[in-house]
Amino acid sequence: MSVVDRIRNARTTAFSFELLPPLKGNGIETVYRTIDTLREFDPQYINITTHRSEVVFRETEGGLYERVSERHRPGTVAVAAAIQNKYRIPVVPHVICSGFTKSETEYELIDLQFLGITDLLLLRGDKGKHEKEFVPLGHTHATELQQQVNRFNEGFFLDGTPMRSPVKPFSYGMACYPEKHEEAPNLESDLHYAKQKVDNGAEYLVTQMFFDNAKYYAFVDRCRAAGITVPVIPGLKPVTLRNQLTVLPKVFHTDIPEAFAAELRKCRTDAEAAEVGVEWCTMQAKDLVAHGVPSIHFYSLMATQSVKRVAQAVY
Repeated sequence: MSVVDRIRNARTTAFSFELLPPLKGNGIETVYRTIDTLREFDPQYINITTHRSEVVFRETEGGLYERVSERHRPGTVAVAAAIQNKYRIPVVPHVICSGFTKSETEYELIDLQFLGITDLLLLRGDKGKHEKEFVPLGHTHATELQQQVNRFNEGFFLDGTPMRSPVKPFSYGMACYPEKHEEAPNLESDLHYAKQKVDNGAEYLVTQMFFDNAKYYAFVDRCRAAGITVPVIPGLKPVTLRNQLTVLPKVFHTDIPEAFAAELRKCRTDAEAAEVGVEWCTMQAKDLVAHGVPSIHFYSLMATQSVKRVAQAVY
């Protein structure tokens, strides 16, 4: 059963969360600990993020510096397979444009097919830390990546060669932005591309994190008016650190409502900020459930215990 089928068939608001692969050199035990902490809430699926290589400079023996490419979090496909094998929970690896060639993407799709992993989240991904603006190695936009996956589903490789054996088509979701993507000129343009994603095969949309439910509801209303009928899954993140009051709006281009910001400004420690974050996220989640959302997706980075407390109060 695909992720979208699990969401549609859930009797109550479904629960899911996102994981990062461990840093290079670390074991997978931290991933397992997060799952063990949250599995009691019956996650319908687990997302695994994908990370591009970054350019770094290393000093050579001669005292000069060389430019090298280094990937700090490898192993998305392997981590997805390990989770599916150990827990029998559906996994959704991210497939991204950023830092990957079209050929590398094709081989990733082939590997996932071999492993029987056929749910994906397709994303453009962020620009490299060394880049002033997004520079593609392969696809420039997620909609172009989507076309490659669609062509793969039809049984053709990049060069047009037909596959000898039929494959189980990938089912996939894509991202959307209740407060507008940072590079979109306006909300109407952003909505245009969201509809294009759905028209071309995205079976559900997952939002960037937000802290104002009214903006999510308004976005869903605009989607429905535009003819977008697929599930629009709200993405939530409990604030856990005081500096996230300024970091999250800067990095993710999301507004923090003044009532929430005022409480965070009162916090003198990260522990106090985490308490405020749990309270606000719980309020958001309860309100979303009351409005009948099909699922809530939690961004759990540095927030596993907070997500657990929110889920205990809501599920």
